[in-house]
Amino acid sequence: MEGYYNNSTSQNQSYDYTTSGYQNYSNINNELTDVHKKVNFIIYVAVCIIIAFGLPLTLTAIYALYSMVRSDHVAPIYVINLLISDLIQLCYMIIQVAKPDDWNIEEISYYIYLSAVFASVYFMVCVSLERYLVIAHPLWYRYRRTIKTSVVVCVLVWTLPLAYFLTLYFWHDYVPRRIIFAIVLLLPFPLLIFFLVGTLRALSAAMSVHSDEKRQIVGILVLVLLIYTLLFLPQILGFFVLRYDTTLSTMSVLFLKLSPLADLVLYVFMRKGATDKLLASLCCCRIDSKDISSFFSKYRGQQP
Repeated sequence: MEGYYNNSTSQNQSYDYTTSGYQNYSNINNELTDVHKKVNFIIYVAVCIIIAFGLPLTLTAIYALYSMVRSDHVAPIYVINLLISDLIQLCYMIIQVAKPDDWNIEEISYYIYLSAVFASVYFMVCVSLERYLVIAHPLWYRYRRTIKTSVVVCVLVWTLPLAYFLTLYFWHDYVPRRIIFAIVLLLPFPLLIFFLVGTLRALSAAMSVHSDEKRQIVGILVLVLLIYTLLFLPQILGFFVLRYDTTLSTMSVLFLKLSPLADLVLYVFMRKGATDKLLASLCCCRIDSKDISSFFSKYRGQQP
């Protein structure tokens, strides 16, 4: 009887220990679930705002840039395709908010979304390359730029992500697919830096390019590099991190979803005189601040 009592007591103690451990685990799990719900709600609200502003503005910018495409103005073609890739991303966000019941629809739309992100990054490279050629090799660019060449490049950029994902579709190992995708998206980073540095070095030698156009080109290259670095690079670096981190993943996803809104600023820089107006407004702000400070200094000097 004594042995049975001791055994039953130890079993009860172990049962109490496992029960308390289960309760602690369930409490932690509930806390994580609450945090996860809050994070999902924040992402949901942010995505709805991005869709509400991004969808009509993107359609308007595409229509406005389409009217700019002429035989002597090839640059908007790449920006138009960049905005089309943003439009596809916005459509995926709509599907993501709607939460379809069919899993196949969500999976197919996700692969289309990744293809649009892929195309968006490389169309940014095309925009930077085209602007770099205007400054560094103006004569070559003047005689070689045609709408036909730009269309061929655009078709090639749209074909590459489709071929890439069709190749990796049958590769079931998740980690290599993730790392390869990150490497492919990381390749444009040194190219964007090279185009910006090369353009800045060639600015003094480009005598055939007007000073207003030079400022516009530099503004576009800086903007493209900033969009890639701030919005795309965190998500790309996150693909290399095998350990899941909630904060890093949430912030990188939000930054990536903001890219369609950031690309709309390229439309502003593509319009003639936009950079000059921006610089003029900044100069006016500086002049006004100097006038205000001088006024107060004179006022203080007149006081007894």
